[in-house]
Amino acid sequence: MAASVFSVSETLKLFSFVIKKNVTFVNNKKHKIKWLERFIIKMNQYAILHIPDSRYCFAVGEKELVLRLRMSKEDDGAKVYLIYAQKYDFTLKRQKKRMEVCYRDYLYSYYEIRLALEDVRFAYLFEIEEAGKIYYFSEDGVTKNYCFEEGFYNFFQMPYINQNDVLKTVDWMRDAVFYQIFIDRFYQGNMQKDTGYINMAWGDKPTPESFAGGDIEGIIEKLDYLQKLGVTALYLTPVFSSVSNHKYDIKDYRKVDPQFGTKEDVIRLVKKAHEKGIRIVLDAVFNHCSMYLEQFMDVIKKGQDSIYFDWFLINGNKVDVEKGNYECFASCNYMPKLNTANEQVQEFLIEIAAYWMRETGIDGWRLDVSDEVSHDFWRRFRKEVKKINPDCVIIGENWHDAYPYLQGDQYDSIMNYSFTKACLDYFAREKFDAKAMAEKLNANLMRNLEQVNVMMLNLLDSHDTHRFFSEVGCDKRKLLAALALEIVFIGTPCIYYGTEICMEGGYDPDSRRCFDWEKTHWDMAVYDKIKELLALKKEEVLQYGTICVLEENGMLSVHRTWKNVSITLWVNGTDQTKKITFSKSDTKKIICAENELEWKKNPKEERNCINEPLFLQSKGFVVVKEEMGV
Repeated sequence: MAASVFSVSETLKLFSFVIKKNVTFVNNKKHKIKWLERFIIKMNQYAILHIPDSRYCFAVGEKELVLRLRMSKEDDGAKVYLIYAQKYDFTLKRQKKRMEVCYRDYLYSYYEIRLALEDVRFAYLFEIEEAGKIYYFSEDGVTKNYCFEEGFYNFFQMPYINQNDVLKTVDWMRDAVFYQIFIDRFYQGNMQKDTGYINMAWGDKPTPESFAGGDIEGIIEKLDYLQKLGVTALYLTPVFSSVSNHKYDIKDYRKVDPQFGTKEDVIRLVKKAHEKGIRIVLDAVFNHCSMYLEQFMDVIKKGQDSIYFDWFLINGNKVDVEKGNYECFASCNYMPKLNTANEQVQEFLIEIAAYWMRETGIDGWRLDVSDEVSHDFWRRFRKEVKKINPDCVIIGENWHDAYPYLQGDQYDSIMNYSFTKACLDYFAREKFDAKAMAEKLNANLMRNLEQVNVMMLNLLDSHDTHRFFSEVGCDKRKLLAALALEIVFIGTPCIYYGTEICMEGGYDPDSRRCFDWEKTHWDMAVYDKIKELLALKKEEVLQYGTICVLEENGMLSVHRTWKNVSITLWVNGTDQTKKITFSKSDTKKIICAENELEWKKNPKEERNCINEPLFLQSKGFVVVKEEMGV
């Protein structure tokens, strides 16, 4: 719908003016429309959005800037140009470059451009050509004219690129393949430890109170297995002292839980993992603690007289555990919430993080319930841990749009549960067709800076969800297609332990079953295909490439490009066989596929080049690589 330059009341005034001034027209409908069109902007200006120094304008390097403009999809025919200059030269001389639509979601098209700057004091506005008319978009909104001589009043600007404001990509995240381990259920390596706490046989279905015996030694013993699978980073659920099997209720942050091992075991794990090219990320539980934490026990004993009283959020002058008169995680009174706005609490927790980084050499932190923790704390936390290791990664557990935390001063990325939900809606629920899936993935990408998208921890499931394999009805075709998307999509894939052997499970604790190490129970064809998929992350184009997500012939298409190489994934989520037609090329080749039929006169012919169509069966996928200009 076309949107007027004027509000409703102003439009009424316009017509009142026509009547009062006795404006007459030739008795010609076209003439009347033409006269009125002088006052109408023929595009949906309410959809247009740009915010300087934000996810719509951000630095990606010392003198490199990415700019985005959002417009309504109904105005896709518009041509958009960026008019820009060094800020102090804007009124005198300017440059102009065409912007292209790079992303489309359900409502909007997103134009994007990447610029190398000579001067980091940057001024700009947008020129929009729609239906043969020229409009300008500046801080004054959409206008039919623009006074460049007075641009210093209302152009957009990136006043200056200060280097400490630029979010730096943790480079090892580009090619990382994460593997999440729920330690108690992975593997028991230490057979000499006190096993009196174990109350279930390995392989039995767990309850919330079950202990199976998995430990850090077990992870060390399986490092060769993980390396051969293609894993390059481990995310471990908490290792610190706790009374539970999950250890998210920590009673001593400076001690490894004896069920799992010792500090020396963690040091040994990190050392041996690093030798195999595998990084280690630990779980930081800083939103809450155990009711048995020394400081909370002191508050229980002394009430308001405790020096730690303000470390917690208590309603009254003493703790009543039965009534739960204090804030806690969810409604769990055994996990009191820490007051992370308190400077003493901040210092205590930051020192804990620093201690384990210095002592063990870990490569980063996953932050539990991070969106309920003080922004101020995370800003302090980032500065301190990045001082110790600038290459450590900080991954928040935010299930929703986390942009306020992802502007370069708090986390590097988050666990991408929005990706998880999209995959459930497309592969499991079948609520999305390919077009809706592409639109959703694009909308998710537009939430964040480019650097954040590169570091997003993309996952299909975790210890907090149902197993994805169960969600898709144990359909191995859907599991493999979803994993193909996870690998080819921009970001860092994270595989939940046991996915490679098709582990099933409902909600917690069922999703935390024991790993079945009996190989005769594995589907080796699926295992080998997953191993093949994980190896694709070694492709440079999947580490650095641009991304284009769209629907093609009813299929989901993800296209990555870097330098002279492209990799494209097609996923057929329909119930029919679909045809993929290629332009003639001797450099296209299939690098991974499932349920794909190639139309060739000689079916035994090598697939190093594709010059004929492919036919992709229902629920199948194919990944094609092309070297352009070779």
